[in-house]
Amino acid sequence: MGSAVERTEEHVREYLIYRGFTSTLKHLDSDIKADKEKGFRVDKIIDQLQQFVQNFDLFGLKEYWLYLDRRLFCRLEDVYRSTVNKLRTSLYRYYIINTVQRGNLEKTQEFFQKQALELQGQAEWRDWFILPFIPAPEQNPTFSPYFSRQWADTFLVSLHNFLSVLFQVLPQPVLLSFDAEVQKATSLTEENEQLRQLVFALQTESRDQRDRDEMVHHKLPVYPSKSKEAVQPKEVKPVSSQASTSEPATSQSQQATTQSTNQPTNQRHKRIQDHEKERKELFSKPPSQKKGEAAEVEPAAETSSDTPESPSSNNKSCGGESEGGGLSAEQPFIKLSQEEYGEHHSSIMHCRVDCSGRRVASLDVDGVIKVWSFNPIMQTKATIMSKSPLLSLEWATKPDRLLLLGSGVGTVRLYDTDAKKNLYEMNIDETHPRILSLACSPSGSSFVCSAAAVSRSGSSDSVPRLPFPVSGQLLLWDTKTVKQQLQFSLEPEPVAINCTAFNHNGNLLVTGAADGVIRLFDMQRYESAMSWRAHDGEVYSVEFSYDENTVFSIGEDGKFIQWNIHRCGVKQSEQVLPQDATGPFVLSGYSGYKQVQVPRGRLFAFDSEGQHVLTCSSTGGLVYRLTSGEQALDSVLSLGGHKAPVVTVDWCSAVDCGTCLTASMDGKIKLSTLLAQKS
Repeated sequence: MGSAVERTEEHVREYLIYRGFTSTLKHLDSDIKADKEKGFRVDKIIDQLQQFVQNFDLFGLKEYWLYLDRRLFCRLEDVYRSTVNKLRTSLYRYYIINTVQRGNLEKTQEFFQKQALELQGQAEWRDWFILPFIPAPEQNPTFSPYFSRQWADTFLVSLHNFLSVLFQVLPQPVLLSFDAEVQKATSLTEENEQLRQLVFALQTESRDQRDRDEMVHHKLPVYPSKSKEAVQPKEVKPVSSQASTSEPATSQSQQATTQSTNQPTNQRHKRIQDHEKERKELFSKPPSQKKGEAAEVEPAAETSSDTPESPSSNNKSCGGESEGGGLSAEQPFIKLSQEEYGEHHSSIMHCRVDCSGRRVASLDVDGVIKVWSFNPIMQTKATIMSKSPLLSLEWATKPDRLLLLGSGVGTVRLYDTDAKKNLYEMNIDETHPRILSLACSPSGSSFVCSAAAVSRSGSSDSVPRLPFPVSGQLLLWDTKTVKQQLQFSLEPEPVAINCTAFNHNGNLLVTGAADGVIRLFDMQRYESAMSWRAHDGEVYSVEFSYDENTVFSIGEDGKFIQWNIHRCGVKQSEQVLPQDATGPFVLSGYSGYKQVQVPRGRLFAFDSEGQHVLTCSSTGGLVYRLTSGEQALDSVLSLGGHKAPVVTVDWCSAVDCGTCLTASMDGKIKLSTLLAQKS
């Protein structure tokens, strides 16, 4: 931060010189020389407030506090508004006591005259209006505590601590972020140049691929399964007297023709090999993707010119060339960049992109929520600190600035991320206080809420759940009236629902429960359409497929399964995943310390076309291609970048570029930008 402060000071100096503010520049230089810490100074704010009090400057005191309120306090959650009001009340009383102690009764009366309209309706000021008319207020039982040195010191320390904590959680001033934005713009320019070179290389590769295909196509007729004489060019039969001289001439002509044909072929072949080498260095392909697979087709054909080949074998060779040398068949995505969001200081539970793809909401185990954007630059928009533990979050669909927050004390809050305040707080059920999952309907008119009882082992998420399911409820709430519409029937018994998801029009709702059962609800009739036992153990995460004819699920048994929703309980594919993709997630520390976290957020997410899926891993996200064979998944790309296990993922797709979010137990969130390779 020190370097950013120094550069910002230079920009301010330059502006003051440009405007001719020489006296302001002198004061700035003097203050900078006296400043040793080169950072935020809470004590300077306290000193400024005390200076207004000592100089009886009521107007300056009010303006300074209003500035702090407008720039800082207004960004806080509503629950902290009462704390800010108490500090303001104590500051005004500190001013009044100072006027009385220094015998300036005129300033005391001035305060009550100017503040009468603002304070007369407040209960805490009702007894203070008689203070100017009491001969010895320091001896009055009502006012005597405020004249003590202990009260003044306690107030100043409280104000100092409040401002210190506030400046740690709120974003830094705009001027200080200027340097970061310049660096961001520079990196974007460099990245654009790299992408331009990448596109040029891909275009060159495409042209060379066409040339190579044409070359193979022209060489194929040379090797049909016929006799050697059949392919020689026809000649006009000479007179018998010239037969002996015609044969060597013909032989020389064929040799010259062969050399002239092989020369451009060898040059082109060498150029193709050079491009293959450059392409390998550019894309940093793994060792399994050998660059020589495509180039080996031609030498094999040349060395076996006398060996007959069938058309089917030629076609197979061409197909192998496409798979080995073609980038799209081996790697459908290129990782363009990877950035890190590091504002959290504990393990992440949820990380979700809003419907517009502009903002991200992330929740950690300490109950701190960060709302931030990543385009064009990464910037924190709001910080939400909750007194009660939070277990779930979900973006509203309409309007997308609203955020649903589920707590561990039976409440759901509707939070406005633009206004930075709570709009509503709904009390769900005291007997089922743990709000495990939230899902907003695509229309935005309602949301589904999963409420669970406190488990017999406690409500901690740091240890694996017990094998027996916990009681729960599945409720439908109206977002406009903020009232509960109905409670879904959960057969065979009420059980905790861990995950919920709507289809594209909100007519279907799929849920995964602690009893291992997936339930599909008809949202037009508000009843269960079908249910089946899907996993041995709990269902951790469930989503509709792209065509919405199937649903995918991940369970406690470590399986990733695709289910046909038209045939109840019928599997279409199944894949066993490693534990670091399904949880419980384990982070090992020093001296045998282990932190264990049960899955709470989304464990997998699809791309825009539903052909690839992103999952968790111990070092970053893994991208798989969905297949229709026995193996449901085919690994295509490892995102990496994490030093701790990834516990939740999300995939924001837009046209050919998409952003993969991977959040880990060390509080770090990685944003990997991918470019889709169209075949």
